[in-house]
Amino acid sequence: MTRLLVTGAGGMLGRDLLAVLRARPDRAVTATTRADLDVTDPDAVRDAVAGHDVVLNAAAWTDVDAAESREPDATAVNGDAVAHLARACAVTGARLVHVSTDYVFGGDADEPYPEDAPTGPVNAYGRSKLAGERAVARLLPERGYVVRTAWLYGTHGRNFVSTVLRLATERDRLDVVADQHGQPTWSYRLAERLVALADAALAGDAPPGVYHGTASGETTWYGLARAVFALRGLDPERVRPTTSDRFPRPAPRPRYSVLAHDRWAAAKLPPPGDWHADLTDALPALSGRRPGTPPSRSAARS
Repeated sequence: MTRLLVTGAGGMLGRDLLAVLRARPDRAVTATTRADLDVTDPDAVRDAVAGHDVVLNAAAWTDVDAAESREPDATAVNGDAVAHLARACAVTGARLVHVSTDYVFGGDADEPYPEDAPTGPVNAYGRSKLAGERAVARLLPERGYVVRTAWLYGTHGRNFVSTVLRLATERDRLDVVADQHGQPTWSYRLAERLVALADAALAGDAPPGVYHGTASGETTWYGLARAVFALRGLDPERVRPTTSDRFPRPAPRPRYSVLAHDRWAAAKLPPPGDWHADLTDALPALSGRRPGTPPSRSAARS
């Protein structure tokens, strides 16, 4: 029986990982939240990893703006803690599947970033996540997997899609940024993909290294908000485009965060599906009609 450790199991992605894994009777799953495991403690990490075949690391510092003033704290979680996990996996022989971000790129491209594109983060959060990627490559080159994702939304926790759904009931019109491009990614679909990659790694079918785990296609925050309105039967003309400078934030955001997905073929796995199709599948649960329940097609599309 495959033994898996899920870190960050209390978060949006972590909870979806548990839902995917617990639907499989051939798995023994250990789930740790921030209260259970301090990932910045190397001794605690070593003890937690022992006895597991795969570690799925969803633990992360995710407050992008706070990282600007607390970069050492963000790096401790997103960089140093990943190094602790990689070292522990190197000792035990476990595979590590670590979740990273599009923010490791500078956002100045005009076409999707391939997995081996040069990195160049524009904010502290991106630098902290890049430190984690480099730790995996350095310490676990034969059994380390980095999956970059972006624009994540899901049933658990606050995110852009759930905010749009709430504001649609509170405001007549919404002004939404139209000059940032990316790939909205459903956390449940990403969880399925991470588990599939772990399976392929254990089977010897997936070469180690970097994969891109965003949905395919691209849009803007404005386009995503309009799609949410349209799928909920609301008038998308209530959403108006605006520019990033109307909403200044402590951390600069990449202008272009679209990722390519070529490496999935090397793992004998299909590329990710279209963002709009995934949003269509996800929205009933996010709208409260089926809270916490994935659509019946999820397993078929993993």
